[in-house]
Amino acid sequence: MRTLLYAGGVVTVVYGALCTLLYALQDWLIYHPTRDLSPPGAHPVLLKSNDATLKLWELHPQQPAAVLYFGGNAEDVSANLPDFDVAFPDRAVYLVNYRGYGGSTGRASEGALISDAEAIFDWVAARHRRVAVIGRSLGSGIATALGTTRPIERLVLVTPYDSIANVAAAHFPWFPVRWLLKDHYDSSRRMGEVRAPVLALVAGRDEVVPRARSDALIAAIPARLRHVVVLAGATHNDISTYPAYLANLRDFLADHSRSGL
Repeated sequence: MRTLLYAGGVVTVVYGALCTLLYALQDWLIYHPTRDLSPPGAHPVLLKSNDATLKLWELHPQQPAAVLYFGGNAEDVSANLPDFDVAFPDRAVYLVNYRGYGGSTGRASEGALISDAEAIFDWVAARHRRVAVIGRSLGSGIATALGTTRPIERLVLVTPYDSIANVAAAHFPWFPVRWLLKDHYDSSRRMGEVRAPVLALVAGRDEVVPRARSDALIAAIPARLRHVVVLAGATHNDISTYPAYLANLRDFLADHSRSGL
């Protein structure tokens, strides 16, 4: 009996230590800041948001309509410049380096990134008649939150999830991650407040966001606003290499421009 009690105590201590470690490392697991790069020919814009200076990449600023892009947790958003230059010649394009990423100052957190997104949107909306928003992976949660507080034109969610807490629970089923996480990015809860049409672009072989988590998010989109495309062979990180990826982005945003809505 004494041996069993001792073993049980050891297991409890180890489990508690692992929970503590997971709590301490959660920012490292969610946010992977990128380096400050200077792609040839790219035009940076610096914006002040609370205690941070944010660096955006800008294309076609003279166009009347705009698209705002929020990337993944380790994505160098400047890598999208060549494709977006071709895909959206009739739109201004703004690609966001989150605070702590790619030349932006500050430290990332859910509250800070959503507040930054609102400040960026307000700046872009003051210069353009319509603003569509694209969010990929981590950025899908930021883009969804933005859609609840700002009059976005259309919303595109790439490799989306219902909440990061649920994704983490799928990857760490033995730990109480929903209690440990500070940043939940609960897009399913927020989706009911979004008023713009929503396109969910799902990777059929996504190894990071379980399909159940994308499906739960899709189910939360009001039916009258819901558009879904599944790229069957795509994985979480290579979805943007599929020709259908840019084609669907372009068509979804072009539809709204032609409709005059």
